[in-house]
Amino acid sequence: MCDVMKEKKEMKEKQMKPMELDASTEEKIKAAARALFIRKGYAATRTRDIAEEAGINLALLNYYYRSKEKLFDLILLETTVDFMKQLSVLLNDAHSTLEEKVERVTAGYIDFLTAEPHVPIFMLSEIRNHSGRLFERLAMGRMLKDSVFMKQYEEAVAQGRVTETNPLHFVMNLLSMIIFPFVGKELLQRLVAMQDGAFERMMQERKRLIPVWIKMMFSRNESEQIL
Repeated sequence: MCDVMKEKKEMKEKQMKPMELDASTEEKIKAAARALFIRKGYAATRTRDIAEEAGINLALLNYYYRSKEKLFDLILLETTVDFMKQLSVLLNDAHSTLEEKVERVTAGYIDFLTAEPHVPIFMLSEIRNHSGRLFERLAMGRMLKDSVFMKQYEEAVAQGRVTETNPLHFVMNLLSMIIFPFVGKELLQRLVAMQDGAFERMMQERKRLIPVWIKMMFSRNESEQIL
């Protein structure tokens, strides 16, 4: 009896050895999952599809990632963290004006969300369910509060070029105008029978329009520049 149990244990160990964690396999799985989530959406993507795309068996995928949800969350968190790092560089560029920062943040966000359309839904879900965790992981508070952007905004208020003294209104309006179209994409497209190509062209047009709207919203009067 003991010999049989010992033999089973040895067989189990041998079966597990090929499935030891390997960085290249992990990256292959994440690359395959990212491509499928973007192409098919979260709901339509099966773990079997991800395994086939990555060129591995389903058992190996399940060994690395216990569920599709965990894999999805990991990919989007990594993607969002990477973008937030890029955003931090833009906000802390001492050589660009406040106006240029608004233009670059707008263009950067729109390009990012066009390439990663599931990020807004992921972030909304995280904010609703784990707002503290997301806040800490992305270090959003420190990134904005201590940024060159914030110092320039305060200077603009002191000089009378910006009438809204609370920068949170500024940030909320800017982010809302950028992010909402992507959150409500399917509804907006259905309202006017808009195809994906037309939607993407409209988002590219918003790169130019959003900074203009922001200026008008926060300037002392429409004939003056706010930034």
